[in-house]
Amino acid sequence: MYLYFIWKSKLIRKWLGKTTFVRGSDMDEVRPTSGAQTHGLVSLIPPGLQAIYGECRRLYRDQSNPLQVTAIVKYWLGGPDPLDYISMYRNVGCPAQDIQEHWHYVSLGLSDLYGDNRVHEFTGVDKPSGFGFELTFRLKREVGETAPPTWPAELMQGLARYVFQSENTFCSGDHISWHSPLDNSESRIQHMLLTEDPQMQPIQTPFGTMSFLQIVGVCTEELQAAQQWNGQGILELMRGVRVAGGPWLITDMRRGETIFDIDPHLQQERVDQGIETEGSNLSGVSAKCVWDDLSRPPEDEEDSRSICIGSQPRRLSDKDTEQIRETLRKGLEFNSKAALPPISGQKQNHERPQSRKDSLESESSAAIVPHELVRTRQLESVHLKFNQESGTLLPLCLRGRLLHGRHFTFKSINGDTAITFVSTGVEGAFATEEHPYAAHGPWLQILLTEEFVEQMLGDIQELNTREETKLPKEYSWPEKKLKISVLPDSVFDNPLQ
Repeated sequence: MYLYFIWKSKLIRKWLGKTTFVRGSDMDEVRPTSGAQTHGLVSLIPPGLQAIYGECRRLYRDQSNPLQVTAIVKYWLGGPDPLDYISMYRNVGCPAQDIQEHWHYVSLGLSDLYGDNRVHEFTGVDKPSGFGFELTFRLKREVGETAPPTWPAELMQGLARYVFQSENTFCSGDHISWHSPLDNSESRIQHMLLTEDPQMQPIQTPFGTMSFLQIVGVCTEELQAAQQWNGQGILELMRGVRVAGGPWLITDMRRGETIFDIDPHLQQERVDQGIETEGSNLSGVSAKCVWDDLSRPPEDEEDSRSICIGSQPRRLSDKDTEQIRETLRKGLEFNSKAALPPISGQKQNHERPQSRKDSLESESSAAIVPHELVRTRQLESVHLKFNQESGTLLPLCLRGRLLHGRHFTFKSINGDTAITFVSTGVEGAFATEEHPYAAHGPWLQILLTEEFVEQMLGDIQELNTREETKLPKEYSWPEKKLKISVLPDSVFDNPLQ
């Protein structure tokens, strides 16, 4: 947000899998919640489900019995699909606003439908219900189409599967790099942005609060612009272009032009200018990356090579994990003063919903070293290694973040390794101008001066191109004792080769 997080791309797709659907609106396999019986009668519709239906009925009074895709075996009975149902409505649009007719999909299952802990833990009516949101999707209705396509339901199940298995939540403005047509066709719509649904309002359910996040299909160039600048800015541009979605951001899988093809001035006058004046609000990504401490001999027990390719990774301390987590969350906030959140055992309050297990949290706490036993190590020379997708984000890191006094984190998807670049204006960093390379266990911080950032941008200019770069690529600054390599995915996927 990749939320997550580009930082959610291939991780999500591997959980998509194959989904079997049946259609209908029966409330089958619904079990009564405790205390639901009154005079021998059992409510057939669980209260959380009823709350969502109520919001849907507000919009679709004439569609009280919509078509539904339903998991044959519910998730709480051992099935693979977390969403119990996906409702599909026919939306006539709004001719007065030039909004075209479309299909409107609404998920049911990311929030707490039942309130009996079969899926989600009930934490209170004033807390988020389940994950605190449901997904929606608006797909342009093609001429002559009498029934909604079911592929969006499979897409939504894939996203829900990622949320359940990673326990990461989505937020408005997040982007998801999917790298494949959303409907498995030849479409240019191969990625997604997330925003608030324009018609569905946040609701209070008996099991907590929840909102509706709409999936918006985008082209590669639009995703890259969102990464370089910010997702909300690109969504606002798309709202102004009818064929790209219009005010309600309706996805058209047959769209062959990007918003920049339609209006070339948008790139220079809005996006480039936005990057120049505002920078990027993307503060980090999940990535394929590792780092080496070149200033220590390999046999040194403290050598960071123990966290690198082919070795048993160290674990981030829980307090370092919390700081990185808050660092990434703050990427969607515009702060007057850039600062890394303090290392603290106390949870910080933010408008962005909390993950039940954030993407930076260790999968096992058994190997976590107590924070007070992990000392900060100053390093003399470091070697950073990225795959191509991560490497192409280095210019964004430098130009869109560090030149604006901010920070940027690459968090490894293969372990607890993390690399945070910080500018001299960022408070709370343990890297300093005197010691620009510093590490807490597997977390490396690199402090770069503005002059050095400008030099690096000139040297890595070829990474800005959208074309495939011949790998490996190496960049070295001997006077700074810094080396960066961009390597093939195979190096990270097959570490022992």
